[in-house]
Amino acid sequence: MVTNAIIDAQDPILVTGAAGFIGKSVVRTLLDHGFQNIRCLIRPARSPAELEGVALSHPSGSRIQLIKGNLLSFDDCICATKDVRVVFHLAAGTGEKSFPDAFMNCVVTTRNLLDACLHHRSLKRFVNVSSLAVYSNRNKPNGRILDESAPVEERPELRGEAYCYAKLKQDELVQEYGKKDGLPFVLVRPGVVYGPGKNGITGRVGREILGIFLRMGASNTIPFSYVDNCAEAIVLAGLVDGVDGEIFNVVDDDLPSGRRFLRLYNERVRPFRSVNIPRFASFLGCFLWEKYSAWSRRQLPPVFNRLVWHAYWKGNVPVNNKIKNRLGWRQRVTTQEGLKRLFESRPHTG
Repeated sequence: MVTNAIIDAQDPILVTGAAGFIGKSVVRTLLDHGFQNIRCLIRPARSPAELEGVALSHPSGSRIQLIKGNLLSFDDCICATKDVRVVFHLAAGTGEKSFPDAFMNCVVTTRNLLDACLHHRSLKRFVNVSSLAVYSNRNKPNGRILDESAPVEERPELRGEAYCYAKLKQDELVQEYGKKDGLPFVLVRPGVVYGPGKNGITGRVGREILGIFLRMGASNTIPFSYVDNCAEAIVLAGLVDGVDGEIFNVVDDDLPSGRRFLRLYNERVRPFRSVNIPRFASFLGCFLWEKYSAWSRRQLPPVFNRLVWHAYWKGNVPVNNKIKNRLGWRQRVTTQEGLKRLFESRPHTG
């Protein structure tokens, strides 16, 4: 059980995006901590089978209520938030490449949910799960250290990433409701969340262009967070007393460099051919790509630009001191074990 929790074990909790990669682990973690009244909102097209399996693996006193709905519907939001004491908001459109789609599925949906919470007036805390991607990694007050004091992107639309733009606008919206309406909130910003079932190699290692994988800043630290560790931090952010209005970055201990990660991938999954791009060359390439994109009036999309370079490949050292000191978080699954589970879950073709 979470010590000094702001709610009792029987109080209603809402998890949006509960059938997602992180959502399932958040539900499991809440049950592990003894919370017994969890409302799971999932999209109508999502199968509830895995969540039902999670419920069956815990004592019969625990109650999982599955609700199918769409956060774009205010009526669905009103239904989902009735009497709820804590909201863990994980639902977000991660696959949208267009700015309008990302805005609709991150910002508009969040506004509906916030308005529904204000309507019922039963809320003790709203946890918005954001992303480390919102940081700009430029002009930081403490050099290479990436912590909660780092500046966020001032013009996220110029980075060319709809997800980053929508997540920043989502964070700003939640903070606005906190200031204007007194809504109690916490922002959680995970790094690269990984684990079995999460395929692909993070873009923080590099990008594939014309069939060639370019390693961009191979010595950079990858801000990994194993899915169970991330879920633990999210749950604590929602339940520990005295942290309203705070921002928490979530990364694990003993983070690997991009070079180390690819070496392990080569050894344990399959041979992986890549080309290393030195730091200066990667910055120059992003600069030239950005300029050509502007000259061509974006006929060539600005997928490489200086803002992207600063955010992902310039290099920083993400730290997790705040979640340890303020939330009492400790890493449940070691990085060595987490990477082992990830690699073992992928088919070996080497």
